[in-house]
Amino acid sequence: QVQLVESGGGLVQAGGSLRLSCAASGRTFSSYAMGWFRQAPGKEREFVAAIRKSGDAYYEDSVKGRFTISRDNAKNTVDLQMNSLKPEDTAVYYCAATTRQFSIALARVYDHWGQGTQVTVSS
Repeated sequence: QVQLVESGGGLVQAGGSLRLSCAASGRTFSSYAMGWFRQAPGKEREFVAAIRKSGDAYYEDSVKGRFTISRDNAKNTVDLQMNSLKPEDTAVYYCAATTRQFSIALARVYDHWGQGTQVTVSS
């Protein structure tokens, strides 16, 4: 069983930066693909970024060039560096883990989810 705890959310002005971190329990973290998803009020949860156990990273088009996902298997953490933030990035951000290494942009392949952290970008 993997437990995930996100941190690093907050309020930031447009153009600013935040770094989200997700701490995972368990000794098999390195075998998981890790993802970040977000959900804005009244909208469905959407893919933001994911990273395979190999280190290959994938991004949703609207965050490419602004967000960077990274993992530290020694610390059991996955981070999301968010730069040039926009008001439309406002959402609750969730960390997720899956043993699958394909289709990792799909929320339904993830087995474990964190509680989420709020990110608010003011204009």
